Amino acid sequence: MVAAIAGPPASSAPAAPQAVDLELVLATDNSQSIDRSEALLQRQGVAAAFKHPDVVRAIQSGTYGRIAVAYIDWSSLPFTKLTLDWRIVSDKASADGFADALLRAPYVYGQGTAIGETLAIAARLIETNAIEGTQRSIDVSGDGPNNTGPPVHQMRDEIAAKRITINGLPVISTGEYGQGDWGIYYGQLENYYLNCVIGGPRAFAIPAKGFQEFAEAVRRKLVLEISDDGQVSSLIVRTGAAPDRPQPLTPLRPPAGAGSGNNPEACGRRFNFGNF
Repeated sequence: MVAAIAGPPASSAPAAPQAVDLELVLATDNSQSIDRSEALLQRQGVAAAFKHPDVVRAIQSGTYGRIAVAYIDWSSLPFTKLTLDWRIVSDKASADGFADALLRAPYVYGQGTAIGETLAIAARLIETNAIEGTQRSIDVSGDGPNNTGPPVHQMRDEIAAKRITINGLPVISTGEYGQGDWGIYYGQLENYYLNCVIGGPRAFAIPAKGFQEFAEAVRRKLVLEISDDGQVSSLIVRTGAAPDRPQPLTPLRPPAGAGSGNNPEACGRRFNFGNF
């Protein structure tokens, strides 16, 4: 199933891989809990991030001065789609080109919330490309927990063991519960992402309180994972804070040993959100 979206394995005589500072798969939620306006905000948020000078500067600050990016709209197979295949981004022109291509791409809408399955697809995209990244990351965003496919913690552990980082952007409601076009859903996804989704080297999650905050959250998360300079407090502020009074926020990070030591039972029972 993963091969259906990620493509065939590399040929027997591949070209020399292109070196980049980061191989990054951006995976955004297109399940039935996402309506058209929310899908638009996600696309516009990612596009705006790549057009922002902070992101371009972060890309150019690396050893190679370039990253490779692919973009997935995910829910569950067969609805999960590779919206943009791998592109090299190294300057304003290529960053704008990625953003413009994303805004032109057709929207797809799916069913189910298969985070574990999506992580497996993203990892295969990284492992089978003709690119060699100093860092390798999957950047998954969504507004709900896994409710179909393989367990998230299982896929996370397998992928983290390959030294691929999984970072998260949970889109949470401003109250205890959220109300959308497809019903009511639990609103505290940051704890679920912290315990069950993110993992690998320097993994973190940055919550966005609603899709209106998505653009700011994704921009700041991209700067952090691209530059990876450890200056967390200067790069991340609480989304929604007044621009003239930013509130420093240390990103949510898993406990020591995350990627292998988190409690599977907590991901299967404690965070039983039901189907939506």
